[in-house]
Amino acid sequence: MFCSNCGAQIDDKAVVCVKCGVPTNNYSTQSGTGSHYVDPSEGYDWLTTLLLCFFLGAFGVHSFYTKKTGIGVAQLITLGGCGIWALVDLIMIIVGSYKDGQGRFLVRR
Repeated sequence: MFCSNCGAQIDDKAVVCVKCGVPTNNYSTQSGTGSHYVDPSEGYDWLTTLLLCFFLGAFGVHSFYTKKTGIGVAQLITLGGCGIWALVDLIMIIVGSYKDGQGRFLVRR
């Protein structure tokens, strides 16, 4: 198979062109079951995480929501690092640098 953008030869199962990074026709046909394909629209909601952190940040609820359970337990035990840890997470969520348990950024819908 050849890339529609740059013409480079790529694998028939490729999701993106290795040379130029443009998605192939396989990009939209991948199913979430049995593959490592992640839909870019999937992810945890930014506003939900922000509200959970603002109101329940001392208990680490926003970390449990985003599947960061280890950090969530630590925040629950320390009451959000006496509020400092929760405040830092709140700032990170607001500026858009907070990531979920899989390393993906939050999605603004």
